[in-house]
Amino acid sequence: MNKKNILIQLVIVIAIILVANLLSNELYFRLDFTEDNRYTFSEATEEVIEELNGVVTITAYFSEDLPPQLMKTRQDFMDQLVEYENLSEGNIVFEFVNPNESEETEQTAQQNGISPVMINVRERDQVQQMRAYLGAVLKMDDRTEIIPIIQPGAAMEYSLTTALKKVSIADKPKLGFIQGYGEPSLQAMPQLMEQLSVLYSVEPFRLRDSASIPSYYKALVWVAPKDTIQFAEFAKLDQYLNQGGGLFLAHEHVQGDLQQGLLSTVGDIGIKNWLAQKGVQFQDQMVVDAQCATVNVQQRNGFMIMNTQKEFPYFPQLNNFPESPITEGIETVMLPFTAPLAFTDADSAWSQVPLMYSSENSGTVGLPGYVDIQKRWTQADFPAGQQMLAAGLDKGLSKIVVVSNAQFIVNGEGQRPQQLNADNVNFASNSIDWIADDTGLINLRTKGITARPLDEVEDSTKAMIKYGNVLAPILLLLVYAFVRKQQRNRKRQKWMQGNYE
Repeated sequence: MNKKNILIQLVIVIAIILVANLLSNELYFRLDFTEDNRYTFSEATEEVIEELNGVVTITAYFSEDLPPQLMKTRQDFMDQLVEYENLSEGNIVFEFVNPNESEETEQTAQQNGISPVMINVRERDQVQQMRAYLGAVLKMDDRTEIIPIIQPGAAMEYSLTTALKKVSIADKPKLGFIQGYGEPSLQAMPQLMEQLSVLYSVEPFRLRDSASIPSYYKALVWVAPKDTIQFAEFAKLDQYLNQGGGLFLAHEHVQGDLQQGLLSTVGDIGIKNWLAQKGVQFQDQMVVDAQCATVNVQQRNGFMIMNTQKEFPYFPQLNNFPESPITEGIETVMLPFTAPLAFTDADSAWSQVPLMYSSENSGTVGLPGYVDIQKRWTQADFPAGQQMLAAGLDKGLSKIVVVSNAQFIVNGEGQRPQQLNADNVNFASNSIDWIADDTGLINLRTKGITARPLDEVEDSTKAMIKYGNVLAPILLLLVYAFVRKQQRNRKRQKWMQGNYE
């Protein structure tokens, strides 16, 4: 091959590279082969970015010289921002700032709401602590939203998109949380409040003290009412629903007391009859499920008291969800002390939508009754089959969701509220989005990495995975070396025969 041909081919290759780079700026894409499409933007993200009516500036406060795992988080976050910027066509701009480079930049980061976290860094066989920053601040007009820390391994798309949604909405639609009948306060549900605040302005609403329900409420939320509701209050609800309103109701028709070991129904406060007229009936029983959570049980062994975990069928672990926008991506919900629901033919105007069932290995317990924490449960205790525990009613513009439990979304009052299962809160948030006819973030809210514990894999498969990870790269290198050697031998033989092409 002469020099002229080599030069022509070199020019062609350079031209192809330049054209490919120019096209890549206009036709940006990447292939996502993950099972849950974790690297593909959801429709919700695309809609939020397309609806931006101004420029959002994102300042990422990230320290440099981080440990490898956190450096990967930094790079992943930067890659994500590049994609947001490309998709926004100029409505999103970002920069990275290292707060550790000076006292001034560190003070600015803290003033903007990004606090440092202490991490361990190994240097020269010694572990030292480092003040690290891993957060971001989004600004649009006079509105600011803070992501205080980008968690390693967390679903960054949800954090970014929800922050964009918050900062881009000037006037959020309102949700009314009904109060005045013994319900927990809004402060007792911080996880639910945090999620709902992305799309809505949440405020308490006293049904008893209002002549009517304002039509500006996209939906009403009613969690664990305890006091009797008068006919006039239900009339206001009916009027609101007839005008296109919606209601999320988490009601405890039965209750259990582990301290005293009692199971009982709650006296009717009016909700049972009101719902029955619309087509949903609370049953005077309690569901038990072989697929359940555990409780901590103290057992005496001589002079010692041992704490053990014992399966407790009164706490069903639910993963039996009919197909619905509400349950899309939901994996497990736990509902303690729950009554079964049933549909009736009371009002044909409402379409009936089952939302959540117990497992096939379920039973029901008559009330009142007693809790025997030491009971040895057998298959004979679960003869009833699946039981419906959450249901929806749909009448076009008006929707109702009923859950036969309220504590599943209540963290509690005081200094140390309990942390709830994330899908408990996701189910309630998705239900409210469905009622309010705003399902944009439902799929994104539950998008993430599904846990696949290795202990569910057979021992032989574990060994194959373990040694395969070690040997596969070595084998690939050996194969590559063998192929290269064969190519050189063939080339040498051609040269020896006088063939120099």
